Amino acid sequence: MLSTGTVEAVLHFSSGASPHILWSDPSFFRLGARLSSNSPVNCRKRRDSMKVKVYGLSRTLLSDAGNCRLEGIGCYHNRKKGINRLKLVCCKSQHVEGLGEITAKDGNANWFLDSAKDLSALNGMVNGPDILEFQEVQQHEGNGSLILNGASREENRVQSAQFDPIEEEAWDLLRDSIVYYCGSPVGTIAANDPTSSNVLNYDQVFIRDFIPSGIAFLLKGEYDIVRNFILHTLQLQSWEKTMDCHSPGQGLMPASFKVRTVPLDGDDSATEEVLDPDFGEAAIGRVAPVDSGLWWIILLRAYGKISGDRSVQERIDVQTGIKMILRLCLADGFDMFPTLLVTDGPCMIDRRMGIHGHPLEIQALFYSALLCAREMLAPEDGSADLLRALNNRLVALSFHIREYYWTDLKKLNEIYRYKTEEYSYDAVNKFNIYPDQIPPWLVEWMPNKGGYLIGNLQPAHMDFRFFSLGNFWSVVSGLATTDQSHAILDLIEAKWTDLVADMPFKICYPALEGQEWQIITGSDPKNTPWSYHNAGSWPTLLWQLTVACIKMNRPDIAARAVEVAERRIAKDRWPEYYDTKKGRFMGKQARLYQTWSIAGFLVAKLLLKDPASAKILITDEDSELINAFSCMISANPRRMRGRKNPKQTYIV
Repeated sequence: MLSTGTVEAVLHFSSGASPHILWSDPSFFRLGARLSSNSPVNCRKRRDSMKVKVYGLSRTLLSDAGNCRLEGIGCYHNRKKGINRLKLVCCKSQHVEGLGEITAKDGNANWFLDSAKDLSALNGMVNGPDILEFQEVQQHEGNGSLILNGASREENRVQSAQFDPIEEEAWDLLRDSIVYYCGSPVGTIAANDPTSSNVLNYDQVFIRDFIPSGIAFLLKGEYDIVRNFILHTLQLQSWEKTMDCHSPGQGLMPASFKVRTVPLDGDDSATEEVLDPDFGEAAIGRVAPVDSGLWWIILLRAYGKISGDRSVQERIDVQTGIKMILRLCLADGFDMFPTLLVTDGPCMIDRRMGIHGHPLEIQALFYSALLCAREMLAPEDGSADLLRALNNRLVALSFHIREYYWTDLKKLNEIYRYKTEEYSYDAVNKFNIYPDQIPPWLVEWMPNKGGYLIGNLQPAHMDFRFFSLGNFWSVVSGLATTDQSHAILDLIEAKWTDLVADMPFKICYPALEGQEWQIITGSDPKNTPWSYHNAGSWPTLLWQLTVACIKMNRPDIAARAVEVAERRIAKDRWPEYYDTKKGRFMGKQARLYQTWSIAGFLVAKLLLKDPASAKILITDEDSELINAFSCMISANPRRMRGRKNPKQTYIV
């Protein structure tokens, strides 16, 4: 029998609770559609309340309602006791009347557990995450400790004892970085550096920074925080944010968000928690993120594949969120290329580094998100046109990147002999690249065996720098061919001293120096040569390298890189990045206890222990896409144009 205090602390129902709502009930979604999309979701807290109360609804209701304020519904608790970190637990049921307050004193604790198991079978789901989050509560023999979700604290300690000390420290730090909203975990802050008082925006939850954290929790079997993150960031997608009276395209995901506690209007004795998103209007450089929505789709697929909970991606609001991101990315514009045209700083490299145009990182994430979205989109009449545009873009994008971004020794010889000023549909030098653009460093650096995808391609311009994340994710997503993927890993092995050295992994290679650095970065003092985004070493890239190596059945490369990182990263207090050409110094402005450095290391270790789990991130081409790609290569552009009606007239 559970003690009265334990039951009341975990769960407290008000007398005469209102009927519960199931997420599968269509009337709930119709209700959500009528609610305002511009009001923040809030969690209210009263100073004079000593108990956690849930008024007949799940802790995820605020998230599930779809970016709206539900008056009279919220989490009320005492700020003095720090109860806001208690994970609220409740049972979702349908039309349960007369359910009073449950306490062990009433002898109803066992009744609740038995009834909850019965209710969880609704819709064919037993203890499913959408029906019963309080999966198992039982009394641990010996000390009466409470067991949640089938594992006690004692069991967790036994499991953690099997870890090496570095991993155990990393897990402690990762869990310390968790951010709570209405008592539920919704993400991890960017850094938890106790030595720095100037936090800037490192105390916020960044979408791209949370991805390795989310993957780590998924691999650990802790799904709730990822589910909450997905649904809460979805709420923020439809917020209307402006920069100098201009609003971004609908469907844009924020770069980050923060949980703020503000006074409740008209009630001095209460406060409420609100999610405050940043779409770039407050960021350094005022750059809107392009990669946030792409990462969100990739994480959503990973959550469904590893948890088996497909109900999240099948929700109407989630399906709408996917479509909004796709429509924003697939919108027609002035650009003639299938790649996404973006400004400087829209991704992990979020400062001026000369990556404006069509940077590889965005194209690889774009391709991956398209494949993931195609897998998750519900087949319906409204999706037909979107799926058609998606498939056409996949074919064109894969052809464009593989054909024009690829470089190896053979391709360099071709560029070296390019003819320029060619005018025809059959031109070899389609982008009018001048051979003198081949940098001297590349002539000596390119190995005989191996190659990579260049950083950027525009008319008369090829950025020959090696960008790690773009190449890694091209392998993971299948944007690079099998031969190209192996060649990328061959190059990493051949150039280990340059790309890994004393700390993996270089964000790009080589660094911008001298006058080139001044012009391209604007003399950015943080992006000095071999520092920060200008060829600094970022430990978080370990997890993406590991996924790529596992996909190509070459995990030994990733294991070697992880071994290099283990020698220093914990002793150096988990820095954000490292400086110098070989990564020997901690970054001069690097935050310590950087969350995605911690999470990236953990994900790499977990994947190497269980390589099969990497499938939640890996996407492969299907036969239809391969056939379409082959047809594009063999097609004759002149003959295709000749199919048009020769009598067609145009008004100029």
